[in-house]
Amino acid sequence: MILQALVRHYENLAAQEKVSREGWCQAKVSYGINLSKEGEITGIISLKQEKERGKKKVPVPALRMVPEMVTRSSGVSANFLCDNSKYLLGIDAQGTGKRISECFQAARKRHLELLEGAESDMARAVRLFFEKWEPQRAEACSAVKENWEDITDGGNLIFCMGMEEAQADSAVQEAWEKARGGLGDGPERICLVTGKRSEISRIHRTIKGVPGAQSSGAALVSFNAPAFESYGKEQSYNAPVGKYAQFAYTTALNDLLSHREYTFQLGDSMVVFWDESSQEEYQETFFWSADPQRDNQDVVRDVFENLKKQKPVQVNQVRLNPEQRFFILALAPNAARLSVRFFYQDSFGKILDNLSAHYERMRVIKPKWEDREYLGIRQMLFETVNQKSKDKSPVPNMAAMVLQAVISGGKYPASLYTDTLIRIRAEQGNVTWGRAGIIKAYLIQNYKWKEGEGYMGLNEGSMDEAYVLGRLFAVLESIQQDANPGLNATIRDRYFNSACAAPASVFPVLIRLKNSHMKKLERERMGAKIYYEKLLTEIMGKLERFPARLSLEEQGKFDLGYYHQMQKRYEKREEK
Repeated sequence: MILQALVRHYENLAAQEKVSREGWCQAKVSYGINLSKEGEITGIISLKQEKERGKKKVPVPALRMVPEMVTRSSGVSANFLCDNSKYLLGIDAQGTGKRISECFQAARKRHLELLEGAESDMARAVRLFFEKWEPQRAEACSAVKENWEDITDGGNLIFCMGMEEAQADSAVQEAWEKARGGLGDGPERICLVTGKRSEISRIHRTIKGVPGAQSSGAALVSFNAPAFESYGKEQSYNAPVGKYAQFAYTTALNDLLSHREYTFQLGDSMVVFWDESSQEEYQETFFWSADPQRDNQDVVRDVFENLKKQKPVQVNQVRLNPEQRFFILALAPNAARLSVRFFYQDSFGKILDNLSAHYERMRVIKPKWEDREYLGIRQMLFETVNQKSKDKSPVPNMAAMVLQAVISGGKYPASLYTDTLIRIRAEQGNVTWGRAGIIKAYLIQNYKWKEGEGYMGLNEGSMDEAYVLGRLFAVLESIQQDANPGLNATIRDRYFNSACAAPASVFPVLIRLKNSHMKKLERERMGAKIYYEKLLTEIMGKLERFPARLSLEEQGKFDLGYYHQMQKRYEKREEK
């Protein structure tokens, strides 16, 4: 399913001329080897372009469409027309050697074979270069000697004659296409992706752009040990994928990962997404909706409101079809391979509906200073980690599971809830807006707490024991703070965790402490004493006892009650 969807995406992009055609690929090229008609090196031309990286402008390699490059795992294997200095010049930073000589000889053999019979000045110049060039005498060439450090830094080189590049020459292209068409020496079988009989790809191209994976790229489909082989089929013959399908899915996936504006990292996973028609407007809208920022909250609200009212959604003059098929793929690094965290597909409208429902479950009263209406999934997961630690990444697998639950409308992973509670305990009862929203959403979705939909703000009529206990703790803390202005540590710092887990052992102590605080208020602030007495009477009237233990579900309600009551207190202060 994944490969089929990616192949269709490639075909759409190819029709829009956004990706390379079969047999070609985009490569980062640093320098051009300028040749004369006689195949002599006349100069080294820098092809790097300046791009902004933060506040600086730095030179980066230029992208060029070149003949499809080989996948190197080990051994010597030369590319055609685009390769590093070891293959095209037979040198590296230290000079030359046996291994480097083998690389150059492989490149010489390949170029002379492929360009045999090609009639053009460019083809002839490249042929003559490989016939004449001697790596041992490279330092005798002034152009090479002057640029030695630059051209041996590992970047790709190409051949050119002035402004004309070898891979753009029509005779050279014809020679490549002719040679590529005759390379079919592998076994033919039914391709699992296209369902057609074709030559099977033995090794699949690598995928680049997943953080944590090898910088040279990692394989999505790969077999590298006898334990994975079956019936004597080695490498990727275990899962027969035709050469066309292999090229198509790797090109499509690399293209998706190259557009950082339509991808986002969640934990250790890189999430890519696309629609069946390959229109960027669908990607843009999903990106806004799943990861809203402070500057696009209004746009996200308009999208969700139009969906609710069954009004058309338009982005960049394109009317989005809610029935359009949409795909989401989460990839994570795994040694030399990529691990698929999840692959999900559904109609675009259904996915947005599920996102909207998630944000509704997360909705709770927020502090006045908080200007966000929607807390994105990445920001939500940020609430489960230590804000003071250097590594603020959530638990890797949990992050992908949360995204899958949100877009599919399923249950949240239990680790999201427990990690949130653990973080609240570790910070002595620091129930933030985001953490309160997570608790409320989890209780509604996983524990089927339907009444929770009415708990956006303080529910003074609630008779839920755990929720009322959370309110009571917040009031007792407020009494202590009002009786002792400027207090550095409150009962929350010492008693919150035990009050939430074992109320019967803590609340009698807090009630006795409250009595002394009330006496002080009576002497200094009689109005506050009367207000708190009425509030305590109302809250205590809802409790028959202090339970010995609270379950995980009840602990979440306790935290929610505490948060709501504290927000009510801050609200009154702001009104005054």
